[in-house]
Amino acid sequence: MQFDVLTLFPEMIDSYCNCSILKRATSANVISVNSVNPRDFTLDKHKKVDDTPYGGGAGMVLMAQPYVDAYESIEKLENSCTIMMTPQGQPFDNDVAKELATFNQVVILCGHYEGYDERIREIIKPREISIGDFVLTGGELPALCVIDCVSRKLEGVLGKIESADCDSFEEGLLEYPQYTKPREYLGLEVPAVLLNGNHKEISEFRHQKMLERTKERRPDLFEKYNKKS
Repeated sequence: MQFDVLTLFPEMIDSYCNCSILKRATSANVISVNSVNPRDFTLDKHKKVDDTPYGGGAGMVLMAQPYVDAYESIEKLENSCTIMMTPQGQPFDNDVAKELATFNQVVILCGHYEGYDERIREIIKPREISIGDFVLTGGELPALCVIDCVSRKLEGVLGKIESADCDSFEEGLLEYPQYTKPREYLGLEVPAVLLNGNHKEISEFRHQKMLERTKERRPDLFEKYNKKS
């Protein structure tokens, strides 16, 4: 899987992807993450990428030319998808992550300042994705959320593929509570069923906890799960 990220701050992308699981995935050639800076495609000596909005208003708007030229410089692989990180986009969730994981390449546009010149959308025609109903300084953090989440769906990224299968939302439910050593800490003990070696009982216990936790914390997901069942 290849990720190409259009960003004015490539160091933000590079530093995160050079750590932990994503670093191992990159070293194993399961994923590659490339940053492309629109500043490198400006036509003036000041490398200007933004300007004041027509019609007035606060903030600065990202100019179309540097972003379009930066996008067109990226070699598009077969089975490629382009997304734009924006609060106006489709909500990003586990189903969207699974869908993106089926592509060979995901190109991600990261906004900044007041937003994009609308002609960027009209020319590139990206799929617009949001990580929530709030506004951040730039699209880099949302892009990293997408890269991290999608990468976890790829075989060879996690130590065991079942690690991703047991994540929250994979069954439409929140994950069950986890425990490790010691068996007792500050008077709190690990549930006995997890120590008896009976895999059927352990599975039933965990599923019940998933149901309880989802009903308590995410009643919207619980209702959706019940409708599917």
